[in-house]
Amino acid sequence: MLQLSAALVNRPVLSLRTGGEVATAIGVIINPHNLKVEGWYCEDRFDKNQTLILLSQDVRDIIKQGLVVNDHDVLVEPTELIRLQSILEIQFELLGKPVITVDKQKIGKLTDYAVDMPSLYVQKLYVTQPLIKSFSGGSLSVDRNQIVEITTRKIVINNPLQPTKSPIVAPLTP
Repeated sequence: MLQLSAALVNRPVLSLRTGGEVATAIGVIINPHNLKVEGWYCEDRFDKNQTLILLSQDVRDIIKQGLVVNDHDVLVEPTELIRLQSILEIQFELLGKPVITVDKQKIGKLTDYAVDMPSLYVQKLYVTQPLIKSFSGGSLSVDRNQIVEITTRKIVINNPLQPTKSPIVAPLTP
């Protein structure tokens, strides 16, 4: 099941042990190399000045009330996550990036994305086109298999507006 990006942020983090809210997920950590949700930046309920990280493997379930975890102990400080340091240092943000084709044609800006909830991989990108193009085409949906490259400044995709060439089939002769 796909969920839009808004369904992943500003969600309570619920503890099974205490039965209550222990934090609030305020941001998503996305790995730019494979577009996987690695975790969430969380605001601790007990110390509002501290931002902790909830790893995706520590989430037991994602329900409409929030993200379910075993206990408050799964929330860790960013400095404790050695393997995730390179991704945290990038401070990668998917929303707002310009989307261009491999032919250097500007498509628009990324305004939303959809995540496959069981695997936590980004599956679709939703691009808003400039005003002139939006009269004719509106917004554009890009599947993850159309993505060629993602950098800190842009997203490069295969040209979605170019029709695919159908294979030439020779007529059958009796």
